[in-house]
Amino acid sequence: MMEVDDDTAAKPAVAPAVHTKPWVEKYRPRTVDDIAYQDEVVKTLKKAISTGVMPHLLFYGPPGTGKTSTILAVARTLFGPEMYRTRILELNASDERGIKVVREKVKNFAQAAVGTANATSTTHSCPPFKLIILDEADTMTPDAQAALRRTMETYTKVTRFCLICNYVTRIIEPLASRCAKFRFRALSNETMLTRLDHIAAAEHVSISAAGKQAVIGLAGGDMRKAVTTLQSAHQLYGGSGTEITAEALAEVSGRVSPALVEQIWLAVRSGDFRTLTDAVDAFMFEGSPLSSLLTTLLEDTLADDAIPDVTKAAICKKISEADYSLLLGANEELQLLDVGGFMMRELQRGGRGA
Repeated sequence: MMEVDDDTAAKPAVAPAVHTKPWVEKYRPRTVDDIAYQDEVVKTLKKAISTGVMPHLLFYGPPGTGKTSTILAVARTLFGPEMYRTRILELNASDERGIKVVREKVKNFAQAAVGTANATSTTHSCPPFKLIILDEADTMTPDAQAALRRTMETYTKVTRFCLICNYVTRIIEPLASRCAKFRFRALSNETMLTRLDHIAAAEHVSISAAGKQAVIGLAGGDMRKAVTTLQSAHQLYGGSGTEITAEALAEVSGRVSPALVEQIWLAVRSGDFRTLTDAVDAFMFEGSPLSSLLTTLLEDTLADDAIPDVTKAAICKKISEADYSLLLGANEELQLLDVGGFMMRELQRGGRGA
């Protein structure tokens, strides 16, 4: 009878490693045609790709609107799979934003000659330049931007630059004037809903219609935030075919639950400060972020047509003051009591008492 090695028999079966990508990367647009809602930008870039004449680029607009995805898709189309990795340098300027990085890493890559041995394959012909992508370029210091301008001038024959930022006003004018500017708009609700439906179907996500609208409302035109929120909700609440609801999404996103918000509004409209104090205590006990509640109160105030415009303006001003005080380290409970008491008085003056 054959003996079995005890050590071998005792080893448990090792499950194969599961490699999963975040949905933001898994469903990132791969080609220029996949870019949604930026029709003018796509049309212009397609023309540049077809002619092979590419200027320096400056992409600006809100986060999550496809700026980085667009330039990466352009790079894949220009250089093809063979040369894609060797022809681009991608840096996050928020991490590497000093003049030293521009003088060393950027300059070294920019000044290198473009090889021609592998520039043309049987399926693709590369343009005679490299591409440097600087994400979050608006966080670069003015000195670093000035040094970057000189680098762009010197090596423009062999290198193109793409600057990506949220605030174009933070880019120095000599640098911005050397780039073709493209403004990316916040995505429309219809565009985001179409993309969310596609991802939900591909990942077998069960989500209610109210849940989809909640994702769109939480994202505020940021597709990256919407996809991340959907994935987080699916991982926490979407198992075993459970449908994802608006309440679950509010919990995942860190937003204040609708029940707590309604409790604050009822207390404010009651006209009784003791009721307001109890509502504030309940809110503080839940541990929800006050900044999120202030944002919700602001949105609700603006959306309420029964509140006079003068009263809306006064309440919004008070909320903004409280939000600024929180940045300075003010006590959250006192700020909420202050805002709630002010709203109570203003609503009573405007005829909105209980």
